[in-house]
Amino acid sequence: MKYRYIIFLGERLKRSTDYTLQLNRLLRAEGMICKLESASVGVFASIDVPTLTIHGHGLLIGQVFTKDGQLISQPLDIDGSVRELTSRLLQNTWGNYLAIFCDRDNPSATTLLRDPSGAVPCVYSLADGEGFITSDIDLAVDLGLYRSEVNWQAIAHGLTFPYLKTARTALQRVRELLPGNMLACQGRDVSVRSAWSPWRFVEKGIRHTDPHVAAEDVRDAVSSAVRALSTSNDRFLVELSGGLDSSVVAACLRHALPRAIFCTLVMPVAGTDERPYARLVTEALGQELFPVEVGFNNARFEFPVPRSSVVPAVGILQNATNEAWEAVGTLYGVDGYFSGDGGDTVFCYLKTAAPAADAFRECGTMAGIAAIGDLATLHECTVFKASRLALKKLLRRPHTAWKEDRTLLNPAWVTTVPEHHPWMEAPPNALPGDRERIHDLVGTQLFRDATLRAAGHSTHFPLLSQPVMEACLNVPTWMWIAGGRNRTVARQAFADLLPRTILDRRSKGSYTGYMAAIYMRNKLKIREFLEGGQLCAHDLLDRSALADFFAKDLAPRDLSFLRLFDLCAAENWVRQQGHDPS
Repeated sequence: MKYRYIIFLGERLKRSTDYTLQLNRLLRAEGMICKLESASVGVFASIDVPTLTIHGHGLLIGQVFTKDGQLISQPLDIDGSVRELTSRLLQNTWGNYLAIFCDRDNPSATTLLRDPSGAVPCVYSLADGEGFITSDIDLAVDLGLYRSEVNWQAIAHGLTFPYLKTARTALQRVRELLPGNMLACQGRDVSVRSAWSPWRFVEKGIRHTDPHVAAEDVRDAVSSAVRALSTSNDRFLVELSGGLDSSVVAACLRHALPRAIFCTLVMPVAGTDERPYARLVTEALGQELFPVEVGFNNARFEFPVPRSSVVPAVGILQNATNEAWEAVGTLYGVDGYFSGDGGDTVFCYLKTAAPAADAFRECGTMAGIAAIGDLATLHECTVFKASRLALKKLLRRPHTAWKEDRTLLNPAWVTTVPEHHPWMEAPPNALPGDRERIHDLVGTQLFRDATLRAAGHSTHFPLLSQPVMEACLNVPTWMWIAGGRNRTVARQAFADLLPRTILDRRSKGSYTGYMAAIYMRNKLKIREFLEGGQLCAHDLLDRSALADFFAKDLAPRDLSFLRLFDLCAAENWVRQQGHDPS
């Protein structure tokens, strides 16, 4: 379900009767109704959007569940200050929601909380406490509240620090409330603070010490989240990749098999056909597997992006697969999708020596030596090499900045300091592995921007739900490589539900071959698309470097062409926005 809403802040609605009447007419035309109104806030949402009243305090847009996964359908009867209300929501419930709190003692004060999964979009444009907060910027445009205009500095920042999600959008005067954050508005003052942080769940006193208990905790959290999220769809499509993560999600849907359609993508390139592995999962469930073909003709560089998009997150591959999933979803009449995306990050699939370094720091020499043995087995290297890399991790000063990429950018536009993200603020004693996995968790926040299925249909990422993130963060990094396998705890947690071949599988097919073929087939078109586009017109790209790149032949296994796909995604997005021609 699409959670379409708009919130008006400030007293303009009260000051101008004509403006209010006109706005109400436009909102009714958009199918929006008033859900909450106070002295300084008006909340409007589509008729079919689920909401819950928070008695005496405000409203919750979306769905919320108890800790054991039961849908809460009655008004929430909780009391206290905004900080206490927020704490109780985050500690006792979870879900896909945006909570709006109105202060009874201070009519000009309004606070919003976006749940840690970020399932309900939230962008805003506020000046001196007046403006709007919405799920869809296009709604504000249609209401005459905003005119789309590209923020070119933000485009340059996004290309310099790829896949870094921040509160800064690529539109002028529009920001995003990040997952787990709170937006507090009091009169002319507007502030943002973090209400939920992954760092809370990797603290020493909270971390698991028994791997069996850890596996049980992970299994309970994943199973409960998948079951709870499946209740919101009458019929849904399960996206199987053939790997461990999507197989875990599929196995947890045993209770809902009559409502599920299991599909896997098939591409015309060697190394991408995952049907043999995906079929093992569907056969174990007694279900049929449906292939979804994605051909070379599905890859386009210029394609429509949703008007609600505030960052250029949808690339060539994402668009091709999105369209394929949409087509098969329409064919089978589904109203929702289930994805295992985020599993590598949540299940701590680190490819460095950090887990062994964490074991030394946290548990001492014997645990560290055991972790080094696991690391050597996992990466098929010598114990000496694993030891050297672990020692390097222990001694190296923590690297906190997001990795930058200046390739093909005009140096005049390159920024050297990444935008702030609250999850990047590690405590002084943070372990190397925890730094790396929480760093990766920041990157998963772009998945919802890039995964755009059919309008009005929900896409569920249960592995990125709050209870699953918390349960997995509670498991120390070295437990995830025990026995020399990656994602060991997840494998142990679902050992009785998954086929042995899936449990023992160490690698998975890649889309890289498909992307390389697309590049070779469309090299001239890509060059024309970029050189004749808005990025070059605004001088963001280094034209000379771009020409040199296209003039050379790629060496085997050279993946530098993927940078061009990021540039094409940005170019396609900006072409569909209003922009200053200067």
